[in-house]
Amino acid sequence: MARSFFIAGTDTDVGKTTVAAGLLHVARSAGLSTAAVKPVASGCELTDQGLRNSDALALLAECSLALDYATVNPFAFEPAIAPHIAAREAGLELTVARLVQAVQPVLARQADFTLVEGAGGWRVPLNGSEYLSALPAALGLPVILVVGVRLGCINHALLSAEAIARDGLVLAGWVANIVDPATSRLEENLATLAELLPAPCLGRVPRLAEPTAPQVAQYLALPM
Repeated sequence: MARSFFIAGTDTDVGKTTVAAGLLHVARSAGLSTAAVKPVASGCELTDQGLRNSDALALLAECSLALDYATVNPFAFEPAIAPHIAAREAGLELTVARLVQAVQPVLARQADFTLVEGAGGWRVPLNGSEYLSALPAALGLPVILVVGVRLGCINHALLSAEAIARDGLVLAGWVANIVDPATSRLEENLATLAELLPAPCLGRVPRLAEPTAPQVAQYLALPM
């Protein structure tokens, strides 16, 4: 049975793609077909093939279905800035309707396990009146929250979980990604997150020098 999830983060640079690629690898290792889409990516590099984003490429590498780059990352912007600003500078308006239209071809492939990865945190603007969080709401996708574990992560995680619930979405699980292994009272922080977040923990990913999907997969479990 095909299952699809939205990957959200408590902030930018908390390891959404690292975790997403790891989860896709877990699914592939279990014999499931996989697909992914990162509809909006800023911070892309101009190549002979066009703009390419390292996060989108990492997801593409873990897709068992044959997908081209433009399908996985339909909206790519060169500057590493907020997507709505990057889009505006490129003369393009991002809308929820356009993103839904861009994501649908991947969901329609009906892979056993599909991930739609967001950008930044939960409440990232698309334009003057819409937010990226409206995309999983429009698609009815359950959410996997990547918590960047560092000072302040409990507040960020709980506020994100509250916003996800307020938007009418199900938090299917969360992943502790140890961004700062020197976090004071690390175990106590993780215990507090486990106690207060209203969803199961899908894994605890340690700080890795150069994380690969197979490495990260060792620390993860798929949502039930």
